[in-house]
Amino acid sequence: MGAMAVERELEVSIDQDACTGDGLCVQYAPDVFEFDIDGLAYVKDTEGELLTTAGSQVRVPERLRLDIVNAAHDCPGECIYVRDLASKEPVAGPGADD
Repeated sequence: MGAMAVERELEVSIDQDACTGDGLCVQYAPDVFEFDIDGLAYVKDTEGELLTTAGSQVRVPERLRLDIVNAAHDCPGECIYVRDLASKEPVAGPGADD
């Protein structure tokens, strides 16, 4: 992965159907990822509100870009989708050129 991915505006979403509940993402970026009562990870908006609607996406804070990309790379369920905000091209996770 090039440094370019870390400099772009990114968004992230989680596919709960593939989530294993491992919790790696929550360890990497608790400001963005959190478990719900169903034991699956979800993304949070800037207010800390859990977005439980399927396919919910949030903008990745600049300071957390590397953590989010690493979480997508290391996720055992391969359920974290990181995309370029402008082009919607995959940056990390399923579909990205890892």
